[in-house]
Amino acid sequence: MIEAELKVRVRDPEGVVRLLEQRAAGRSETYRDTYYDTPEGTLAREDRELRLRTITGADGTRSVLTYKEPRVDDASGSKPEYETGVDNPEAVHAALSGLGYVTAIAFEKHCHNYDFEAHGRRVLATLVRVPELDGTFLEVEALARDGELDTALTDVRAVLGELGFTDQDVTAELYTEALAARRAR
Repeated sequence: MIEAELKVRVRDPEGVVRLLEQRAAGRSETYRDTYYDTPEGTLAREDRELRLRTITGADGTRSVLTYKEPRVDDASGSKPEYETGVDNPEAVHAALSGLGYVTAIAFEKHCHNYDFEAHGRRVLATLVRVPELDGTFLEVEALARDGELDTALTDVRAVLGELGFTDQDVTAELYTEALAARRAR
């Protein structure tokens, strides 16, 4: 599956929350993300990602291992991705370290997620705050099969439009790159 996702900076988080709550009840979760790479940075150079995410919310804690292939759409940054649940994140970290991977970057995201249906597909809208970065972001995503990325992105853009955003609001800024730049200062 391909994650068809667009991200915008949010100037009025309360207004966006009101609009999202008309569609679905939200849930607050904290994501602790660890991105792995080779010591030489091979995955980043090849536009691939290997991430272990631990999600904590009202329903408990769960972890997911994700591998993302190189982007298939430069404008959105959409990538094919593969995920699997992880029962023991410490064992996964040990296995990845034993295979020669190193932590490229780790950080925390405070998320408020809204799952709903729009334009005939399941959509996840997530308000995101990364404590180390300024501002609030909104990520809107839908999963797409091969050959339907353009349609999925059209649907995601429509949802953003219904929330008051335009294509000019879309940012390709990556949290990992922004954090790495900030930490390098």
